[in-house]
Amino acid sequence: MKIKGVRQLRQWWQEWEKYPKVSWGFSILWLLLIAWVAFLWNLGTTGLVDETEPLFAEAARQMKVTGNWITPYFNGETRFDKPPLIYWLMAIGYHLIGVNDWAVRLPSAFAAIFLMGLGFYALRYFGGSHPAARILPENNKKKQQQLWLSAWIGAALIAFNMETLIWSRIGVSDMLLSGSMGGALLCFFIGYASEKTPWYFAFYFLVGLAVLAKGPVGIVLPGLIIFSFLLYLGKLREVLSEMKIFRGIFLVSAIAIPWYILVFLENGSAYIDSFFGYHNFERFTSVVNGHAAPWYFYFLVVLIGFAPWSIYLPVAIGRLLFWRRSFWSQQPRPAQLGIFALFWFATIFIFFTVAITKLPSYVLPLMPAAAILVALLWSEEFSHPILAQGQDEVKKGRSGLWLSSIFNVLFLFLLAAGFFLVPYLLGFDPSVANLPELVADSNLPWRGGIIWTIAGLFCLTFLIRGQKWASIGLTNFIGFAACFVFTIVPASFLLDRVRQLPLRQLSQTIIQVERSGEELWMVGFQKPSVVFYTQKPVKFFKNHDKLREYSNSLNRFPQFSSLLILGESRFIEKIPFRPGDYQLLDRKGTYQLIRVDPLILMQRTRTTN
Repeated sequence: MKIKGVRQLRQWWQEWEKYPKVSWGFSILWLLLIAWVAFLWNLGTTGLVDETEPLFAEAARQMKVTGNWITPYFNGETRFDKPPLIYWLMAIGYHLIGVNDWAVRLPSAFAAIFLMGLGFYALRYFGGSHPAARILPENNKKKQQQLWLSAWIGAALIAFNMETLIWSRIGVSDMLLSGSMGGALLCFFIGYASEKTPWYFAFYFLVGLAVLAKGPVGIVLPGLIIFSFLLYLGKLREVLSEMKIFRGIFLVSAIAIPWYILVFLENGSAYIDSFFGYHNFERFTSVVNGHAAPWYFYFLVVLIGFAPWSIYLPVAIGRLLFWRRSFWSQQPRPAQLGIFALFWFATIFIFFTVAITKLPSYVLPLMPAAAILVALLWSEEFSHPILAQGQDEVKKGRSGLWLSSIFNVLFLFLLAAGFFLVPYLLGFDPSVANLPELVADSNLPWRGGIIWTIAGLFCLTFLIRGQKWASIGLTNFIGFAACFVFTIVPASFLLDRVRQLPLRQLSQTIIQVERSGEELWMVGFQKPSVVFYTQKPVKFFKNHDKLREYSNSLNRFPQFSSLLILGESRFIEKIPFRPGDYQLLDRKGTYQLIRVDPLILMQRTRTTN
């Protein structure tokens, strides 16, 4: 029975196209496994990460509490940084499963799962061989095999890269933008390749959501990508007519514009100046919040954020022969997924390279395109196509792969060395003064270093022995998955325990000890997570000068008899309190929570140097 089962498995492996039900069953299990491990496993077991994530979480909670679903608020002030879709989804989650960390992060996780699933679908039907490739008659069955391979590999690469893993597990709007924009672009291509209008309307629907997720960039980037792609192929007028563009504009407007009108009517020019002026125009034309970087910044972001698959991007792009415009314009639409992915990747990369403000999350929406490019390369190589251009082209392709594989091995060893050196590379963190020692004692850097060293040695062995490219690709994937499961996720637990847990514990203390009308002040730092976990307004003071300036200007101190102050011990100790001036309520990590008479605080801060 065992031998018979092995033979059946081997037969299915060699002739997938004869077992479509088994192939689809395996695919569903594969997608579920990826979705669970990459996006849902331990999603809500760590607390919100200061400083950005709690801003979104609390603004959504305020919507639930106040019933105002138009204007986002944080800590009593309007928050016009982002449109409302992420807040709406979080608030719905609060209603369904309660106000907790899971509800905050599920929108990002579901957006990533949706993107991965749609990417699988697109590659399954349009992820075939390079149009210039010719499969010999005896290898025709490999066409179907490559479609399955493209889909399986592509889904895994869309999920398992550090950019996507990080932003899909954090409750901010970046993954929601990537999911809606990437989904829109995939729907466009499926509609374009199949010439089925409903996919175009799905494209318009998702573009409307992208505009509600992040603003104008949600329509500008898809528009630029599709415009440049169609212009390159000489099909702009033909496809725009086919897309029913005016109906599409109406659909996008019906989804996105009403909220913008309502928020303007409720807040006037303050919204326009903040959102469109500061958070969109100024971010593109000038440095905002000190987020400056050199022109090559995104080369490094893609190299690290899409590692180790990024090593194969140059050869994946080069194999497209994108300079042969006439060649691509003559190809059937279903064969153009690779060149579309290239325009997707390049447009976003160039757009944000030109922008002055730079952040790693800005290029998150190009990661699905990078995954598609590499998946097409690998699935073609694993299926052994014969290129029609002749032996010279075959040699060039093999040379590129060999060179990429050499860099792959070197990169894995560098990655291993980086993990070993992590404790020595960490900078000073005032919240956790002994962070390098804690990280070193955890042995997590050694885990990561050993995993990548083993992966590098295996890849080197396969390369020397001339093994199939599948062996190197599979080793990379196993190494990445192992590093994620045994190093990255445990590291997130460690950082949560030493950086965020003390604040959550103190927030619970505040809830237990607070008196009616008592205010909460934070001195020396701003940790929005305390606002979310205490569900209480907080006054933030960056330093003692701000505290003294504020306290000395108050004439309302007599209105309340006590005040809660949360701060790092080093800031509390700088206030020249005398014995008995305050009550120490709790201490966690480097933080102290004290209760003080506001009049005493005003007297003591006057004497602070």
